[in-house]
Amino acid sequence: MSTNKLNRKDTLALGLMTFAFFLGAGNLIFPPFIGFWAGKNMMLAMFGFLLTGVGLPLLALMAVAKSNGQVFALLPKSVATFLSFLIFIIIGPAFAVPRTALVAYDIGFLPFLGEHLPQLNVWGLNINFAQCLYTLVFFILVLFFALSPGKLIDTVGKTLTPIMIILLLCLAIAVMVLPSIPLQNAQGDYQSNPFISGVLQGYNTMDALGALVFGILLIDVLHQKGINKKGMQKRYLVRGALIAAMGLAFVYLGLFYLGATSTDLGYIPNDGGQVLTSYVTQHFHYWGLILLSMVVSLACLTTAVGVLGACAEFFNEQLPMLSYTSYLILFSIVCIIVTNVGLPELIMMSEPILRVIYPVAIALIVSIFLTSRFSRPTFSHCLIVGVTFIFSCVDGLANIGVTFHFLSFMPLQAQALTWLLPTALTIALCLLLRKST
Repeated sequence: MSTNKLNRKDTLALGLMTFAFFLGAGNLIFPPFIGFWAGKNMMLAMFGFLLTGVGLPLLALMAVAKSNGQVFALLPKSVATFLSFLIFIIIGPAFAVPRTALVAYDIGFLPFLGEHLPQLNVWGLNINFAQCLYTLVFFILVLFFALSPGKLIDTVGKTLTPIMIILLLCLAIAVMVLPSIPLQNAQGDYQSNPFISGVLQGYNTMDALGALVFGILLIDVLHQKGINKKGMQKRYLVRGALIAAMGLAFVYLGLFYLGATSTDLGYIPNDGGQVLTSYVTQHFHYWGLILLSMVVSLACLTTAVGVLGACAEFFNEQLPMLSYTSYLILFSIVCIIVTNVGLPELIMMSEPILRVIYPVAIALIVSIFLTSRFSRPTFSHCLIVGVTFIFSCVDGLANIGVTFHFLSFMPLQAQALTWLLPTALTIALCLLLRKST
């Protein structure tokens, strides 16, 4: 029976489910890696990361609530369609979801295997048989949960997430209680620009993009619970977002400190997964690895369920030639194929694309909050997003080695934030515009 409101238990479950969807692969591997390199500059790097890794997803969910799920409504239909498909593909089968399986494999399963892993030769390519088998099982489980979207708030919010939070709490307490080494000097970019470096690393979580997707899924979940009034949906989305933001901030604090106090590994790690694994192995040995395996596997599984479910729902609405179930199966197959690229290569491939699309998402979120202040909202949304896209392309191309020397005078170009000042000036201009008579 519809009650038109959620009780405290269901509201908490909604917030925990939102937290679980966000807490995926990037959220677990980037903070300890940044902490490792930032050292004594950890606080500045962490604040930068929290800005884009927690603050932006929180604002994005609030923007979804404010716009009643119509975040692209004021953009031209062709642009809105293009951005929608691009975001869903990036955070879905192209990058984010395959990354969840790879991180779950690298941290949650690989440490238990021997050094010599069987290889398969397919069309001249050497493929890790264990990784293929793991990802196959992983996406079968994703399908199992995602095929019942109306039960997500129960299966994820009330069952999987509490287990994951207890495990994370145990790890966080251990980080704070166990003896640690003094913080070392920062290295690399974290010596000169720790804050900006943290901001850019926050892009890699893809959480601001994910929030635009999760918001749609959460609205569907609220419909399933009988919450159909726009005002009530907005209220519960904001509450869920705040719970998720607090949970993410808590996890990040522990992971940053873990990385910053792990500089005695004896080798230079390639990613945050190695930092996590080495720390747990050093302090907790075999049982610690089991604990870490459970945390990572649950975190990555819940994120994959949420994202693929939202992707399938979106594609089914926009291109109804296939059913929701068919899209889920198709995307799962694509994800299994993409995972064979490997984690370092997948992260490297995603960086230039995120340098382009993330600022556009930021500009769109800000525009939604300022819509009521624009005298010409449709024109303002188009101009702000357009200007941001042009200058973010400069940063994206610079990431792959293409530089524009005639733009060298632009502030923050060296920090890959070329788009920031033009976007801010465009927003100011749109706020000053008056309605044409």
